[in-house]
Amino acid sequence: MIFDFDGLLMDTETTLLDSWRAEWRRHGHELDESSFFADHGGDTTDERYAVLAAMVGPGFDRAASQARRTAYRNERHRTLGLTAGLDAWLGEAEGLGLRLAVASSSRHEWVAGHLARTGDLARFEVLACGDEVAAPKPDPAVYRLALDRLGLPPEAAVAFEDTPHGVSAAVAAGLRCVAIPNPYAHNARFVQATLRLQAATETTLTSLLARLDEHHSG
Repeated sequence: MIFDFDGLLMDTETTLLDSWRAEWRRHGHELDESSFFADHGGDTTDERYAVLAAMVGPGFDRAASQARRTAYRNERHRTLGLTAGLDAWLGEAEGLGLRLAVASSSRHEWVAGHLARTGDLARFEVLACGDEVAAPKPDPAVYRLALDRLGLPPEAAVAFEDTPHGVSAAVAAGLRCVAIPNPYAHNARFVQATLRLQAATETTLTSLLARLDEHHSG
């Protein structure tokens, strides 16, 4: 089982959006949330700051803004745990003897740091991260890296994603993919997913795996 991190294992997407929304409002503007999340897993910080700086003008202090945003998110992340239902899934997976991995476009330090903070890092045999591959999702490189480190062919694993570009990356790597769309993604864009859920809490992992087997045999 190979999990995306941001927005799937932990809802760091909401804290990201909130931190930028606060900065926009601080300068008297409203963030265009409809186009906030990119169609790729790469870092868009510089692009966002370019837009904000252009609106604010010569007096804009990026360093101060970044310090405020970082402090805001760090405070929110202090109590941020796994997304509802995921702890139960991981427990089931461990009981079934399934191997667990993460494939994320974020930096290794970010992913490992959050999982260590919540005491979940040791549950994952493999981390494959964005600073270890040439391109972010939807490029399949990070999933191929995870499979290589697991020593498994794609048909022996299942991916779990919350974004359309994440699903595209998993499918391009040859994986079946379960989508749990985050609140900022349009459900209609997940047509490539093998199965789609509204939340991890709506089913047990055992039942989900049975549905995947039925889908595969069908």
